[in-house]
Amino acid sequence: MTITLANFVSHIFSNPVFFVTTALTLGVILVNGWTDAPNAIATCVSTRSMDVRYAISMAAVFNFFGVFLMTMVNSTVAHTIYNMVDFHGDSGDALIALCAGMLAIVLWATAAWLFGIPTSESHALIAGISGAAIALQGGLGGVNGAEWMKVIYGLVLSTGLGFAAGYITVQVVEKCFSKIERQKTYGIFKNAQVAAAAGMAFMHGAQDGQKFMGVFLLGVFLSEGQANVDTFVIPIWLMLLCSAVMALGTSIGGYRIIKAVGMDMVKLEKHQGFAADISAVLCLLIASIGGLPVSTTHTKTTAIMGVGAARRLSCVNWKIAGEMVLTWALTFPGCGLIGFLMAELFIKVF
Repeated sequence: MTITLANFVSHIFSNPVFFVTTALTLGVILVNGWTDAPNAIATCVSTRSMDVRYAISMAAVFNFFGVFLMTMVNSTVAHTIYNMVDFHGDSGDALIALCAGMLAIVLWATAAWLFGIPTSESHALIAGISGAAIALQGGLGGVNGAEWMKVIYGLVLSTGLGFAAGYITVQVVEKCFSKIERQKTYGIFKNAQVAAAAGMAFMHGAQDGQKFMGVFLLGVFLSEGQANVDTFVIPIWLMLLCSAVMALGTSIGGYRIIKAVGMDMVKLEKHQGFAADISAVLCLLIASIGGLPVSTTHTKTTAIMGVGAARRLSCVNWKIAGEMVLTWALTFPGCGLIGFLMAELFIKVF
């Protein structure tokens, strides 16, 4: 099943709850581009391979193409997110619950941004809608355990493999260029890191764009009174809309996140920044092909930690890293609880 742009516009103006849900969903996509996408260019900026203004513009462009092109090729991540929660039953209450879940995500992401902590919007999205679904169904029957396991697999992949890939890749790079004077490699790695950062921005769009489109279509079907849609086709107009909104969010900037990830946690040289970026890109590509919804934030930051640890453990500011990990650990219960409480409140009030 799918929906045309004309039908979508018609639903917006005829259903106030769907209008609010759509606005919140687009707001979450915007916030994602604003707070999550800067991770893609953090190392590129911190190693002075690219000016921050040009880097943000580049990230916006490649986020756009990542959402659009990857969805055209493989949309399994969107289907995983869509099938992860159970919003069956009364479509009116389900749409209200989804609206509450999206509001919870916006609140959580904004609070994290104010503190300059690169929280995972992917996990906030999963937690927020899961909490809302649990409130709607009155228990854990609101979540699909089999699909949720893919999140756990993705969590292991984005952290463990990200760290290991960064640790190994930087040593391979250093060994390959060990007989070349360091100054002669600056130009090579400067250009290579720009390319890797572009790839990172592309994969961010490929992963996170699909997650939000899955939720977007859930809201569309609920607004039509169809709570039992199991299969769907993502329309091109929705790919373009989500791509544009995420690119807009990225273009607004995310200087606090760039500073926290690329400057405060680990001081990187150009070849190390390249190693971190290319490691994260490979991990995200593997996850996207396999349909696993992983966190781009976790993948990139753990890759950076791995690169720093390969030199020596003291190169990593473990206090900053610890704050990030704590925020990640709190995202599922914190944002999930907010989504649950918001849904309970909204269903009773509306």
